[in-house]
Amino acid sequence: MSQTAQVKQRTNVTIDSEILSAARDLRLNVSAISEAALSDAVRLARAQSWQAENEAALAERRRWIEREGLPLADLQILVTD
Repeated sequence: MSQTAQVKQRTNVTIDSEILSAARDLRLNVSAISEAALSDAVRLARAQSWQAENEAALAERRRWIEREGLPLADLQILVTD
């Protein structure tokens, strides 16, 4: 989502007071850092969820490649054998 289209929402979080004090002393943007960390956590959780939901299909694809070989392997120009 672009910066101009983002809608921000206020929320309350609980942060260790020493860490928050140090961040303020260092003039760190606590909101931006929190948002970036939360964004990373959401991205990771979605990836893990996708992996879990698709594990059976991925395993079946790996088994198929083991049986049949890579598709179009005979047309491969770079041979590493």
